Order: sequence, then structure tokens, then C-alpha cells
Amino acid sequence: MQWRSIVVGLLVLRVALSCVLWLAFGLGPSWGFNFPIKFSFNLHKIELLKNGDMATSRTNAWSQNVYDNRDHQEKTCSKISENIPKKSYLSFFKTSRDEYDRKYSSFSDALKIKMRGMAKDMFYFGYDNYMKYAFPEDELNPIDCEGRGPDVLNPSNININDVLGNYSLTLIDTLDTLLVLGNVSEFHRAVRLVIDTVSFDKDSTVQVFEANIRILGSLISAHILLTDPRHPFGDVGLEGYDDELLRLAHDLAVRLLPAFENTSTGIPYPRVNLKSGVPPDSINETCTAGAGSLLVEFGILSRLIGDSTFEWVARRAVRALWSLRSNETGLLGNVVNIQTGQWVGKQSGLGAGMDSFYEYLLKSYILFGEKEDYRMFIAAYKSIQSHLRRGREACNEGEGDPPLYVNVNMFNGQIMNTWIDSLQAFFPGLQVLIGDVENAICLHAFYYAIWRRFGALPERYNWQLQAPDVHFYPLRPELVESTYLLYQATKNPFYLHVGMHILQSIEKDTKVKCGYATLHHVVDKSKEDRMESFFLSETCKYLYLLFDEDNPLHKSGSRYIFTTEGHIVPIDLRFREKTWEEQLYFYNSRPSPRLCLYERRFALPLKSAYMRQIDHMVGLS
Repeated sequence: MQWRSIVVGLLVLRVALSCVLWLAFGLGPSWGFNFPIKFSFNLHKIELLKNGDMATSRTNAWSQNVYDNRDHQEKTCSKISENIPKKSYLSFFKTSRDEYDRKYSSFSDALKIKMRGMAKDMFYFGYDNYMKYAFPEDELNPIDCEGRGPDVLNPSNININDVLGNYSLTLIDTLDTLLVLGNVSEFHRAVRLVIDTVSFDKDSTVQVFEANIRILGSLISAHILLTDPRHPFGDVGLEGYDDELLRLAHDLAVRLLPAFENTSTGIPYPRVNLKSGVPPDSINETCTAGAGSLLVEFGILSRLIGDSTFEWVARRAVRALWSLRSNETGLLGNVVNIQTGQWVGKQSGLGAGMDSFYEYLLKSYILFGEKEDYRMFIAAYKSIQSHLRRGREACNEGEGDPPLYVNVNMFNGQIMNTWIDSLQAFFPGLQVLIGDVENAICLHAFYYAIWRRFGALPERYNWQLQAPDVHFYPLRPELVESTYLLYQATKNPFYLHVGMHILQSIEKDTKVKCGYATLHHVVDKSKEDRMESFFLSETCKYLYLLFDEDNPLHKSGSRYIFTTEGHIVPIDLRFREKTWEEQLYFYNSRPSPRLCLYERRFALPLKSAYMRQIDHMVGLS
């Protein structure tokens, strides 16, 4: 009987020791009760128990990859020791409703209607004031209630002059948003204003990329919606309309063509003067996204007017960039010399300078059915997953850091810096389109945690320092876009809460006398007197669509994509049935791209344990 007493005593001692460790090091989740002691994950304290056993593998931990010489206490989210069962990390969240579940697991119809109305009011406050104080100039200065055009006194001010061409940019960029909001009469009035007042015969030097996505894309989208009643908004034709928007689009595209001339590689110059062509002092360097994100708009234009020239030059640029990728990693850099084909910027990432290149490989395939585009996208995505993705293998399972895509050297895959930028927040939406919803959920959650901390997305966020590197927020749409697409794929109310939070933050922190202003600093909420056109054409559009379940775009059978500027382009067989003699690649391929309802295995898209982990890693806890 004595040995039984010894065994019982050892068991009691083990239980007591476990309880002491549990209380001392906080190795558990919140229990959801109102105890004075808060139980929460503390992976730093787990690390102290490991005697320096650090997680250095590229796949499981990115937070230690750059500064491995830091003290153990300063490192975050290291791999948990193998002798700690994975169940201890998650089991409590599977059975109890914690604060995340209570907050995000439902969203009432009444609240949805309220948020839809708030998004609509936000759009019209910006749009009406633009029309009142700024039109026919390009943008609205919402603080001074004045219009803004190109900076003619300072031609080197490319932050302004790359975008503003003295062609009523905001009105053109906003055309199809008016249809999304159901305002056919104002859509018709805006179309008439564009036809009657806009000319591209201007002495304006603009960036080819910006003119393409904001102006050309909107003109093409509005023309298609005006002339084809089969598409989501039905018959919205304008009496007397005679393809004027299409002719304007053609005229603009012709004025952009000189960018593709006198370049040894076929990669276009970054800027053209709308009257005289490429400026004599033009630089020979361009970014990958700027040169490689023209194919959607140029391709549709070619197929609408029966002239292969535009698609051909855009496709030649994509092929030229693709041919310059690294033989070792399959990655591309972010800045290239258009004459030599040498990479000037060797950084490979998913944000500024590269983002829409990947986006348009996939969307070009969806629109045109060219298998060449599909092959390039799949190869690029594999390289991204192999060399840019850090963190644990699965989003909702396992141990290690949450998945994150970092900036690396295109030739060896080594991390080049420790920041990510706000433009990368588009990528979860692209992952939804290819069906990789699991990875989309995790990356989106990381960006939303940054938004929760600052009430906006800083232009650059340093994940190592848990602080912004570049502090401004110009009302960008990328996080809202991914939120909308993830909601369409999952129908999880979590994303409605995300949209509500974003909408309320913008309303609270950026609304000024005549519109919504750029945040100069996401911490102190100081402002700049600028409201970029994409705020109305994208940010407000995606927010409204998120809460408008009955929108014509959401009807069964509606098949469309958004361009990188948020313009609606129906998926149309007539864009797939044309081929050109100059092209070597054409396959009679007719896939059916659509957003598939994602299997909802959890009350939340991301388990609470991992949401807490992400919160911790951006400084929320």
C-alpha cells in the first residue's frame, strides 16, 4: 500500500507544479470569466523555459530572421518546444466563447443596412463636394474646398503630376461607382459631362500606368456597361450615346503608345506627354508594376475596336519582364532599366512597384483565356510561396509565426528589409480569386491588426520594430478590397465587423469640411489637403458593396472582375474569342472563375489563439 501512496503523492505534486507554472508564466487563454487575474498567451515566457531553443527555420518564424542576436526576451512568437502538446495551445478556444467570438460571430441585418447607408453617405459627401468645388479640375482639396490640377510650376513634382493630367480625373474615375450605388441618372449626367468637357489634347506629362488604370480603364468599363444590357446593372443605356467613351479611350491609348517606342527591351517608358510623346529628359528606369500592368485595359480595348496593337505592346512588355526573372528563384525585381534589361532595384515583394503585375497575370487569363498568362501566374505564385512567405506552414494549424510575405533579394531570397507596405494588403483578395482562401485569411488578419492599432494603415509598417516606417495614409482601398472579397468567399460576419471598423475610422479621423483628407500621420491623425480619386472609385465602392447583399453585382450569374483601380469589367466570351496573328499563344479555354463559398470550419475565419498571437506581434497586447 505504501507504493500507492507514493504514486498518488507524485501525481499531486505534478499537478501542483503545473498549476504554479500556468499562473507564473501565463500559458493559457482568457477563460471568458470576470476573474481579477487575466490569463493570456505569453510566448516570451514560453521561450524562457526552453533554454535558448530558438526557432530559426524560414518557414516557422520570420520575427527572428533579421536580428538573431537580440536577447531572447525581445523575440516574439518562437516555435514552442516539441514536448509541449499542440493541444495546450488551442484547446480552450475550441470549447469556450471568448471575447473574439462574442464580438465577431454575428452581424445583424439592421446594422448591415446602417453601414451601407453610412458608406453611401461617405461617397456622396466626397463626390458632391468634388463636383461643387473642384470639377473640372482633377482632384478636390477637401480642407480648403478647392480644385487641384497638375503642378505646372514644378514639373518634377511627380507625386502630383504622374496622376493629374488636367482631364477631370475624379469624375472619370468615379463613373461606375455611381452605377454600383444605383444612381443611373447621375451616371448619365456624369457621362455627358465627360463627353462634352474632356479632351486629352493637353500638354500634360503623366505616368502611363496611372493614366491607364484610372482613366482608360474607367472609360472602357463605363462604355461596356452603357452598351451591353446583359451585364449586372441591366439596360442603363443613354439616349443618343454613340460610343464616345470608347473613342475617348482609343484617343488616350494612342497618346500612350509612344512610351513603347525606342525601347530596346519592349518595356515602356514610365511617362509620356499627351501632346508630344516621351519627354526628351525621360529616365530609362521603370517599376515592374508600372510596365507590366497594362494588359487588362489595353487587351479589352484591342478586342473592342478590333486593333491588336494595344494588346500586342502590353503583352510584349509582360513577356520582356518575365524573361528577366531570376533563374535561381523565379522572382522579379522592382525597378528595371528599359534599355539594358538590367535590374536597378533587386527587391522582390508584393507591394509598391510589383503588386499589380501579379494581379494582372491572373486577371488577364480570366478575361482572355490565354494560357500563357496562367502559366506565368502559377509559376510566379510558386516562387512567391517558396521565397517570400515566412511563418508556419498552415494558417489555422500548427505552431510558429503567422504567415507573412516579406521583401527579399530577387536572386537569393534573402530578406532585404523589415517593412511591408499598405499596397500589399491587396494580396489576400488575389489569393481569394485563385482559391487560396486559407492563406488569404491569415495575411488579411495581420493587416487588420495593424489597422486596429493605428486606426489606419501606415504606408510602410516595420514588423520587426512594431512601428510605422512611413506614417501617412492616403485613404487607400487595398484592405477594404480584400475584406470585401473574403466576405464574398466565406460569408463570415467577421469581415462585416472589419468593414464597419474601417468605415468608422475613416469617418472619424479623415472627414473634413468638404470631403475626406489624407492622413499625414496615422498616430497623431494630422492631415494633408488631398483626396485622391481612388477614394471614391475604390474605397467607397468596396465598402458599399460589402454591406449591400442585394447589389446587382451579387446576383447569381453575374460574372465580372474588378481592375486594379476597382473598375467593373464583365467576363465576356467576346473577349475570349478573338486572336491575333502576331500572338504565338492562344488556346480555346473557357474556365468559369467565380468566388466559391469557403467551408466554414470555425466560428471565426482565424482561430482565436492565432488572432491573439497576431495582436501581440503588432503591439496590441
